[in-house]
Amino acid sequence: MHLDLSELSHLAPIFRELFKGYHVSRRDPELYAQLSNFQDQYRTLFKALGFELVCDTRGFYYFVPDLAAAAVNKTAQRLALFTFILVEHLADQGRDPIAVLDGGSLGRDELPSLLEKYRDLFIQAEVQTQDELEEKIMRRMTQLGFASEENGIYRFLPPMHRFLDVCLSVQQDRDLAASLHSVLPLPVPVPVLIDDDSDEKLLQTDDPLDLAEFEDESEEDALARAIAEEQELDA
Repeated sequence: MHLDLSELSHLAPIFRELFKGYHVSRRDPELYAQLSNFQDQYRTLFKALGFELVCDTRGFYYFVPDLAAAAVNKTAQRLALFTFILVEHLADQGRDPIAVLDGGSLGRDELPSLLEKYRDLFIQAEVQTQDELEEKIMRRMTQLGFASEENGIYRFLPPMHRFLDVCLSVQQDRDLAASLHSVLPLPVPVPVLIDDDSDEKLLQTDDPLDLAEFEDESEEDALARAIAEEQELDA
């Protein structure tokens, strides 16, 4: 495919946000419209860099590493755990978890009771205080596009479906295991995220196109390299 870079008018900000793990949704109207209008062109360009551009039909875009398997990082584990906790907490209160996590909201004033109720689970995620809960989980959710925060209210955005899907999948597996009288523990899968705060790196592979050599690349250098490689292919 021949790329007309003049059409990709928001290339730099789109790449910058996706590269750091952000999920672009309708909350970002200009970036979302640009991705929707030139989805094939962006997918082709980013593939040259080694990332798969995913468009979820529920209205958001994100990057998945394409050429190397990504290590499960602490941020993904914490966000998955928090989603499981929140689903159970809301159900206990008689509130519909899906309705809340699909465009609903959670008040900052609800965090202390949530932390106290599930303290043992939060400790496993290295979260012991409200400050740590807000810093390690809530702040990361807003940074990655899963939620927005205004005046102490966290509103959940469409990308939360990535974790809701995991919850539903695990629950289905547990129901199946129970019906088969299985005593084997079930794994808890988590969506792979690109974690700026984690020391985890992409796992080494035998692929001759392994991205390890680009680990120290800046966002700008990586983008420039991808464009140059694509233009060489078109030449």
